[in-house]
Amino acid sequence: MIITELLEKNARFHGDMVSLVEINPANRPSDHMTWKEFSLIETAPHEKYRRELTWKEFDVKANKTANFLLSRGVKKGDKVAILLMNCLEWLPIYFGILKSGALAVPMNYRYTSDEIAYCSDLCDASYLIFGPDFTERVSAVKNQLLKVKTFLYVGHETPDFAENLDKLSSYCSSTSPSVELNEEDDAAIYFSSGTTGFPKAILHSHRALINSCRTEQNHHGQTINDIFLCIPPLYHTGAKMHWFGSLISGGKCVLLRGVSPEWVLRTVSEEKATIVWLLVPWVQDILDEIDSGKIKLSDYRLSQWRLMHIGAQPVPPSLIKRWLKVFPNHKYDTNYGLSESIGPGCVHLGVDNIEKVGAIGVPGYLWQAKIVREDGTETDVEEVGELTVKGPGVMKCYYKNPEATAEILKDGWLYTGDMAKRDSDGFIYLVDRKKDVIISGGENLYPVQIEDFLRTCDKIKDVAVIGLPDKRLGEIAAAIIELKPGIACSEEEINEFCLGLPRYKRPRKIIFADVPRNPTGKIEKPRLRQIYCGERLVESQTTH
Repeated sequence: MIITELLEKNARFHGDMVSLVEINPANRPSDHMTWKEFSLIETAPHEKYRRELTWKEFDVKANKTANFLLSRGVKKGDKVAILLMNCLEWLPIYFGILKSGALAVPMNYRYTSDEIAYCSDLCDASYLIFGPDFTERVSAVKNQLLKVKTFLYVGHETPDFAENLDKLSSYCSSTSPSVELNEEDDAAIYFSSGTTGFPKAILHSHRALINSCRTEQNHHGQTINDIFLCIPPLYHTGAKMHWFGSLISGGKCVLLRGVSPEWVLRTVSEEKATIVWLLVPWVQDILDEIDSGKIKLSDYRLSQWRLMHIGAQPVPPSLIKRWLKVFPNHKYDTNYGLSESIGPGCVHLGVDNIEKVGAIGVPGYLWQAKIVREDGTETDVEEVGELTVKGPGVMKCYYKNPEATAEILKDGWLYTGDMAKRDSDGFIYLVDRKKDVIISGGENLYPVQIEDFLRTCDKIKDVAVIGLPDKRLGEIAAAIIELKPGIACSEEEINEFCLGLPRYKRPRKIIFADVPRNPTGKIEKPRLRQIYCGERLVESQTTH
């Protein structure tokens, strides 16, 4: 089965039901109006506070996009890049590209002009679809994008070097084009995170996409009555593949363009969301505002909210224990994955394994996992090694990069670059990134373990531990600590708190500063090493 068939099925059987909702807090003119009243305001689509599409409208827009692309000569296997902020148009465009037989190539909305040019060239994009937030960046490099035949714009005030996709596709057929596809055909190219240099292009098949739908629904049991609140960027495999659970079940998805705690809870309340995927910083912010009294839970309707799950980065156990004290009726899940394994779910905790909080879990539905030594043999219980995974979502290759592909794909197993261990029950615990391990005086220090300990300090909002060069020990552990707003704390207080750690694990340097994270919530440790060690940024492999 091809993933576009799920969309067509929903259009046939649930055509009048709402599939997608976009909430844009920046366009809310008054807090005194109800959300339903806002949906009736007659404004230009891009200015509306709340927009929605039924499954039938979703499918029609995808068909029109596909037929337009085909009318312009798009052929099976061509690459069409997407450079859009989260919006109601994003997913219909993505599915329109797939229906045309082309490969969808989502791009990070933080890309600079140079990164846009680099990634477009790397993936051989012949079409680039972009929105108003990117006009200036695309314009700056349009003459360098020699492989791009056509620039297609989504929005008002189309720049002179582009054509308006909405207008042109509106004249095209609303029926699905007759393009033969099978599960082994190429479907999409995603990029590694790009937080540490120019990213790699990750090639996935239609088989990977459809199986990610099955894995996600198996893990979280989405039904047609569930409403999924999606906040992370859709260019990332994590957000989209969690939404795939809504696609396969016919449930509604709400795209929230904002991450403030108030708007997350308000959207859950007013849209009656039942499932929310959050990132660690957002969970911290929500809890902090509840603790400070800025947010009162009694102001919101939250009883229908059944599941909160987290992915994209290591999750401090103390944070989840804190969450469950505030929301004791929530199910919780940790999701582990990589863009190379088509997003989340190759390992997951499981909603019934709350006693194992701190583990990333067990192999996901349709997946295998093992932890190996340097020689490829499996580790014993509690022995640290490299996590490897195998399943239907493993990438086909790094596009046009056989050397890098060979480094991490071995006999069908994907070598993640993450150091992990398993307990006697088979649950896997992430220890750290292989390249982030600090070797200090011959001892291996795993920053995630130190970070988890420091986050239990009431004064600390966020923390990152990196290695700094040391003449005597080779490296020492340095803790970059971001304090909670308005809180004062000294280095001496932190050192005293760290007496709870074994001596060799205690940070030898304390730095009070902001902890940078990328759009998917991962700490930008290479950037911190560049700041504090003077390291040159080098390319990253994975995007959890």
